[in-house]
Amino acid sequence: MNTLFNWFEKRVDPFPKDAPQQPPNRLLAFCLHYTQGVWPWLILISILTAVIAVMQVVIFGFLGEIVDWLASANRETFFRDEFWPLFWMGAIVVVVIPVLGALHTMLMHQTIFGNFPMRIRWRAHRYMLGQSFGFYQDEFAGRVATKVMQTALGVRETVAKIIDVFVYVVVYFGGTLVLVGSLDLAMMLPFIGWLCFYVVLLAYFLPKMRHISELQSNARSTMTGRIVDSYTNIMTVKLFAHNSGEQDYAKASMNEFLGTVHPQMRLASKLNISLDLSNSLLLFAVGAVGLFSWQAGNATVGAIAVGVGLVMRLEGLSHWVMWELAGLFENIGMAEDGMKMLSKPIDVNDKPNAKALTVTGGAIEFDKIKFNYGKDGGVIDALSLSVASGEKIGLVGRSGAGKSTLMNVLLRLYDLEGGAVRIDGQNIADVSQESLRKQIGVVTQDTSLLHRSIRDNIAYGRPDATEDEIIEAAKRANAHDYILDLVDLQGRTGYDAHVGERGVKLSGGQRQRIAIARVFVKNAPILVLDEATSALDSEVESAIQESLNALMEGKTVIAIAHRLSTIASLDRLVVLDEGAVIEEGTHDELSVADGLYAQLWARQSGGFLGLDESVAAE
Repeated sequence: MNTLFNWFEKRVDPFPKDAPQQPPNRLLAFCLHYTQGVWPWLILISILTAVIAVMQVVIFGFLGEIVDWLASANRETFFRDEFWPLFWMGAIVVVVIPVLGALHTMLMHQTIFGNFPMRIRWRAHRYMLGQSFGFYQDEFAGRVATKVMQTALGVRETVAKIIDVFVYVVVYFGGTLVLVGSLDLAMMLPFIGWLCFYVVLLAYFLPKMRHISELQSNARSTMTGRIVDSYTNIMTVKLFAHNSGEQDYAKASMNEFLGTVHPQMRLASKLNISLDLSNSLLLFAVGAVGLFSWQAGNATVGAIAVGVGLVMRLEGLSHWVMWELAGLFENIGMAEDGMKMLSKPIDVNDKPNAKALTVTGGAIEFDKIKFNYGKDGGVIDALSLSVASGEKIGLVGRSGAGKSTLMNVLLRLYDLEGGAVRIDGQNIADVSQESLRKQIGVVTQDTSLLHRSIRDNIAYGRPDATEDEIIEAAKRANAHDYILDLVDLQGRTGYDAHVGERGVKLSGGQRQRIAIARVFVKNAPILVLDEATSALDSEVESAIQESLNALMEGKTVIAIAHRLSTIASLDRLVVLDEGAVIEEGTHDELSVADGLYAQLWARQSGGFLGLDESVAAE
């Protein structure tokens, strides 16, 4: 049996290899986009659904014939006279319908229900990984994850219900009208009236439920995003004693979500009451018309039995269909809500057939670059700066001068609005983003580690690094000794210990040393240090500075630092102010000049910049 299950489970590949594409921003096209590769099985399911629905209607008709046979048949010769009709109907009931039902179930549950949403999640996740850095600065991580997860279910349910439920309803209801009409036209009239009223109910209630569901989906994402945001920043919550504030923050979104639930339930109650009333009227009408028709000699006892039986069947079926369609609109709401996020275009894209960056020396040129983060005022306007191959420069300036912006555009986290950045003469806009970032090692001030083992975090710089290379990098970053003493809650020790979300189980200095070890392993020809030792105490910083000097050997280096003493020995210092280069030179040259660098250096105490706002460094 497991072999059979396994065969059906492998009909749809949950992890297609084709490159993710931007989904359309129209619902039908959006659903079709994510249904690629699944259509053959959905069509087969709809065919099976239609055949099963027809057979169920035929069985009702056959039961009516049995009633008529029993009313007039000879008991002694009944089975001999009606053997073959009874045999074939028995075969349909006992063999054909169960086999078709089993095939339908296997396709639906083994082939579609598990693989289809996972396929959507996989494709959506890969697309979202390619989203621009700016996109994630404007969104809750929890909200994005919720959209990916619930949109997959929304699309699956939308497509499955339309294909399966819609086909079943149309075929079954249509077959019911044909069957009753063939028995007695008068008895068909109540069914037509009931069907018209049923359609009116659907047309009135379901769009309202769809609207509520869309609001509810968005409210659910916001609620989840706020809760995840509190958990992610739990240290900040604790430090500022903000439990009550976070409760209120979450409660507001929970109330907003609840504000969509109550109207939804009111609509559901009104819908059920209306449906129960229409079903009762249908039962009364069919029974009354059937009796009058029988009295007039136009209908047989079997016809009445079929009519009443179909009403009883429709009573349960109508509730099922109503809830399925309500669920359909709820899922359409989820799919539409997710579509608004998942179909957003990616701001930073590789050009078609973009080549890999080839670094021969690591020379960097910022050629009249312009960038302003989409604001009116320019952060950087026509800035030019050249860094020679193997040169080590330090960037200095007040907060907002543009130092981190230079790093962002060098890594192509954003596209320039003018000018170009070139590495060894190659415009970075013309090469693939992955090849660009593989050639640049970065240690940032805000170190973020993955909730994985120490080994995985260090090897993130180069996944094929050997164990010896990982340990050597940790030693050079002055991290090996404390790593050996680590133990996590699951009892994993040393390099196998997990660091917690964003590395919360480690101190700031420990996280920074892991980040430095990661760059040692990467060994990229270009190195960017953005406050690389800011989280380290003086003793550890001193021990690591030698390692950083070794890391910088033979590389092109751009270093940003508040602590000017850490970059004073670099080949050249570049002073930025309001997005422009205002001074360049060595530390000795700039410290005696009457410029901004000399002011910053003079105001340092213990190697740190002072707090005077007019000269505070970034």
